[in-house]
Amino acid sequence: MQLPTLSQGTLLRRYKRFLADILLPTGETVTIHCPNTGAMTGCANEGDTVWFSTSDNPKRKYPNTWELTQTIHGDFICVNTQRANQLVAEALENRWISELAEYTQILPEQKYGEENSRIDFLLKQSGMNDCFVEVKSTTLLTDNGEGLFPDAKTERGQKHLRELALLPSQNKQAVIFFAVLHSGITSFKVAEHIDKKYAELLEQAIQQGVRVLIYKAEFEFSGNIPTGLQLRHSL
Repeated sequence: MQLPTLSQGTLLRRYKRFLADILLPTGETVTIHCPNTGAMTGCANEGDTVWFSTSDNPKRKYPNTWELTQTIHGDFICVNTQRANQLVAEALENRWISELAEYTQILPEQKYGEENSRIDFLLKQSGMNDCFVEVKSTTLLTDNGEGLFPDAKTERGQKHLRELALLPSQNKQAVIFFAVLHSGITSFKVAEHIDKKYAELLEQAIQQGVRVLIYKAEFEFSGNIPTGLQLRHSL
C-alpha cells in the first residue's frame, strides 16, 4: 500500500483523543488530526517523531492527519487505524494471505450477526463456505518484543468475538485477523491482564472453530522517508 506524501514533526502532546500538537522543523507548532481513538500506549510519547499526511480539502479544520509514529528507539508504528483494513484488503486481493488465498470475492463492511454487527470482510468462493474476517490493529509493544491486543478494555471487541463464535455452527468460516503494525513487535499474545473477558471470549471462539491469523506489516522507505506498507507474512 502506497502511503500519501508524508511530512514530519515532533510530538508535543495528544489530547481530546482526536487532536495532537506537533513541532515542525521550521519551529512552528501545529495541531493535527489523530485518527485513532484508542489508548495508543507507547505510540504517542512526547518527543516521538510524527509522520503526517496533508489533505487538500479546504473544508477540513485540521488538514494534517497523523499516519505513523517513529519512536525514539527507531521503531515505526502505523497509528491510523483505517490503514489496517486497507492493508488487509490489498493483501486479500493479491493473495498474500495464504490461508485465505482461494477466495475470489471480497466484500467489505457487511452486516451480520445477532448483535447488529458489521464484519470487516466477507469472503466468498463458489463451492466454499463463506468466510467472515474481523481485523484488529495491533500496536502495543512490551519490553521483550511481544505485541499485545487489546491495549484497553474493549466491549466492541468482545461483541465481535461473540458474533464470530456463532458462525462455525452455521457452516461458515470465521477468522480473527491481528494486523501487527509496529516494526518492533516480534511475537504476539492476547493481553489478558488488560481485558480478561476478551481473552476468555477469544479462547471460547477458538474452541468453537474460529481461526486466528497474525500478520505483520513491512514498512517501505525512500531514503529515510516512509512511503508504504505491505502485509505479506505471518508472524
